[in-house]
Amino acid sequence: MAHGKRYKEAYAKVDREKEYEPAEAIALLKETAGAKFAETVEVHIRTGLNVRHAEEQLRGTLALPNGLGKDVTVAVFAKGDKAREATDAGADIVGDDDLAKKVEEGFTDFDVVIATPDMMPVIGKLGRVLGPQGKMPNPKVGTVTADVSKAVSESKAGKVEYRTDRHAIVHMSIGKSDFEEKALLENYAALIDEIIRAKPASAKGKYLETVTITSTMGPGIRIDPTRTRNITGEEAALAS
Repeated sequence: MAHGKRYKEAYAKVDREKEYEPAEAIALLKETAGAKFAETVEVHIRTGLNVRHAEEQLRGTLALPNGLGKDVTVAVFAKGDKAREATDAGADIVGDDDLAKKVEEGFTDFDVVIATPDMMPVIGKLGRVLGPQGKMPNPKVGTVTADVSKAVSESKAGKVEYRTDRHAIVHMSIGKSDFEEKALLENYAALIDEIIRAKPASAKGKYLETVTITSTMGPGIRIDPTRTRNITGEEAALAS
């Protein structure tokens, strides 16, 4: 893939052999994010997990301390009083069979899907559309629930889901390039702390293999996986 002059100049500022301290990497990311819009900041964590084993798959939710810097569009599958509850809580899209039909036809203009338990037979038919996009509701992460008001409020406040893909990598946005460095560092630390906390008991070998941070149009910057803000003995042990 050919890159333009701006990308090549940014790429030249990054030491490809170095694993940067988190604060140093974030400062460099802001320096190399030169687009005319606020770029999304993404973190890609390659783990040593064997995701062919169900007990070594990661999936959970995380409330970033400084949010994502964007409005989160929430769709709720519910009926009757629960539908009204979702609307009152601020859900952007609320429906049941009518919404399912739109999704089947390709409508996916939302970030989070929440469903009441009684709607799961309907939701189950949408797996081929929602599954590949990581939007399938799941009771383990609180998106299948009778308490739709709480679920909508948390999603709107910036609660996000993380999961390993089939290559055992966690991909997650942690904000925008126009965030202050301190806010990005706090969001980054919250993510790494959560991934370390969620380490499966059955995991063997090195847990966090590589961590890379990048902006939408910028180069990848490798971060020392044993660091969040400052190294501690516990972090080093859990990341290894």
